[in-house]
Amino acid sequence: MTTPPPRALEPDTGHHDPVENLENAIELKEVEGLSQGRIVLRRFLRHRGAMTSAAVLLFIILLATTSIGWGPIPGWWKWTTSDLPPITNAGGAPTMGFEGGFHIGDHPFGQDNIGRDGFARVMRGTQTSLLVMFIVGLLSTTIGIVVGAAAGFFRGRLDNLLMRFTDMIITIPVIMIGAILGRLVGGSSAIGLALALSVVTWTSMARLVRGEFLALREREFVDAARVAGASNGRIMFRHILPNAVGVIIVNATLVMASAILLETALSYLNFGINPPDVSLGNLISEYQSAFATRPWLFWWPGLFIVSIALCINFIGDGLRDAFDPRQRRIPSKRKMAKA
Repeated sequence: MTTPPPRALEPDTGHHDPVENLENAIELKEVEGLSQGRIVLRRFLRHRGAMTSAAVLLFIILLATTSIGWGPIPGWWKWTTSDLPPITNAGGAPTMGFEGGFHIGDHPFGQDNIGRDGFARVMRGTQTSLLVMFIVGLLSTTIGIVVGAAAGFFRGRLDNLLMRFTDMIITIPVIMIGAILGRLVGGSSAIGLALALSVVTWTSMARLVRGEFLALREREFVDAARVAGASNGRIMFRHILPNAVGVIIVNATLVMASAILLETALSYLNFGINPPDVSLGNLISEYQSAFATRPWLFWWPGLFIVSIALCINFIGDGLRDAFDPRQRRIPSKRKMAKA
């Protein structure tokens, strides 16, 4: 019985999507020779929604910090939150308009019933809300990384203890814990409220980081680091953590967006920032009764809250797409022709 002669290798006749192959070829050609950080930055800068949102958020931050000043640094706006100038328009209506050409006037956001300038108060509220948002984002991310890294790396009893504590925090409504802590420390300062909110907003970050550490601790580079004599702390924060930075950054933006909405809700319910301090949620709560007669006092704080939250979410979407290697951009006709 003779064996048949070996057949020559035949070309692959499987069905492949030519568009997908072209996308892969174009992307490989574009990122050839770039480091992983440069690739991520390149993808993020090409995300139009994220870039537009970053520009809008930067404009809001600059407007809020330079207009009425920050701390001892004076601003360029003529009024402060405590000034009581005479009411310019009937009912305190905004002086900004387009009649006879665009003009701002002395009170572009209007005045309340005692003459306080709406623009100055909205800018002060924006400063307070942004401060709370950034502090909560930083502290919640730090706490979540520490708890999640310890639980995912060491596992065993420590993992069970930390995760059961995390589950206990999750089962209690965040708004209720925030209201209790906000009542205790919120009226003192925005920093106190931010510290209180950080205690209850780290749970999602901890669970995500734990999942990443559980998967990454079994990789070959971790075994190589152990063989080289690296300590557990060095393995966790010098080898595993940089590989989980994508998930951490994206979730941090979501925490920041939820933090400003949570601060708004607590201040609206009078459990957060209290007068004489000003926040965007505090302004909405204060002027809710004037919605029918002076709606501009309600609209402007709400507009800034929605704008900041949407900008943070769009920036998070851009970071997610930049860190996810499975995301593919559809090439333009010009690039397809060149390819």
